[in-house]
Amino acid sequence: MLVCALVVLCLLGAGSPAASAPPGKGEPPWSAAPSPPAGTATADARSYFYLEGDPGTVLKDSVALTNESDAPRTFRLRGADAYNARGGGFAVRDEGRSRGPGRWIALAEDTVEVPPHTRAEVPLSVTVPDSAVPGDHPAAVVISDGKRRVGVRMHLRVSGPTLAALGVENVRVEEADDGAAVIGYTLVNRGNTALRPRLAVDADGLFGPLIRQPARALPVELLPGQRITRQERWPHPPAADVADVRLTVTAEDGARDSAATSYTAVPWGWAAGALLALAGGCVAWYARRRRRASSGERERPTPAGGQGRTTRRPQPRRPAPTTGAAK
Repeated sequence: MLVCALVVLCLLGAGSPAASAPPGKGEPPWSAAPSPPAGTATADARSYFYLEGDPGTVLKDSVALTNESDAPRTFRLRGADAYNARGGGFAVRDEGRSRGPGRWIALAEDTVEVPPHTRAEVPLSVTVPDSAVPGDHPAAVVISDGKRRVGVRMHLRVSGPTLAALGVENVRVEEADDGAAVIGYTLVNRGNTALRPRLAVDADGLFGPLIRQPARALPVELLPGQRITRQERWPHPPAADVADVRLTVTAEDGARDSAATSYTAVPWGWAAGALLALAGGCVAWYARRRRRASSGERERPTPAGGQGRTTRRPQPRRPAPTTGAAK
């Protein structure tokens, strides 16, 4: 049987492989991980594959499958593209949708039956195309038993010039329901290497600094060409101020970028009261003006018989003639 020639079976050792499938209720667990190096006692010596080579080369490794149940278990294996799911989590492409490095992976067997309480090692190869561009190409080996599936991460790097380029954009500040604020932003990997970004937040208002948050590591890995939208909580934003909020991101190999936005905090309760008072004053002024106009109309005399009365303009008084003194 070809499987027997390609799969190395060995007794379970101490420890559990890194990529494990959570067992269902009443089901024994199973796990998958890169095969440990020769002479290594623990099965979880490596939590992911790391392979590097020039375009046109063939890289080799193997994946270890551990069956802890009392019955044989059949596994299906395939290569897949890896990417960051929303929020930065590790995810793989669905079967048949791989268009990148997942298609470079060839497994010695795509279906393997593992005896009970046994670990099987399945050889695999990665053929790097001649046209592959230098940099990181995230991939994975996906293993399924028909009920659950796990993905073993593969860090695949094609040798050659690399570029670490990181960007931050779409910075915005929005009010939360509980009185806090939320700073939203999007991270972009514009280079060809995987990055682990760090973020610093600064905000200045009209009366001085509001936030001075030093750079801290974010719980994400940004893959080449990937975009991740994240949020930072601002627990105590100002009640009334105009703030400039600036985000600065950094990563390995000098990757750096920053972006800013403005945030205007308005105490809407006070503003609404002021607007109501102003509106009330305008209404009162208009009402007084109308009353005065109506009062003037009532006091104007109306001619008898409905005929109008002619008003003659007063003529200027001429000075009396003067007579000269008798000589």
